[in-house]
Amino acid sequence: MHPDEIRKLTEYFKTRFNPSLTVRRRPQKTDSAEVYMGDEFIGVIFRDDEDGDLSYQFQMAILDIDLPE
Repeated sequence: MHPDEIRKLTEYFKTRFNPSLTVRRRPQKTDSAEVYMGDEFIGVIFRDDEDGDLSYQFQMAILDIDLPE
C-alpha cells in the first residue's frame, strides 16, 4: 500500500475505533498492511480494487484464550 493510504487508514482506525491503533506497511507485500494496537499486532487490512471499486477489508483472528471465561 502507498504511504498516503496507510496514513488515511491509520486516521480512520484512530478516530473510529481506538487512538492506539496504527496501520504499518508489510515488508514484501503491496496489497495489504498490518494493524497494531500499540505494539501488539492485531490483524491485516487488505486493499481490494477489483472492478474499479476501491475498498479495504480488515481481518482479525480472535483466539479462544483471549475470550473471557
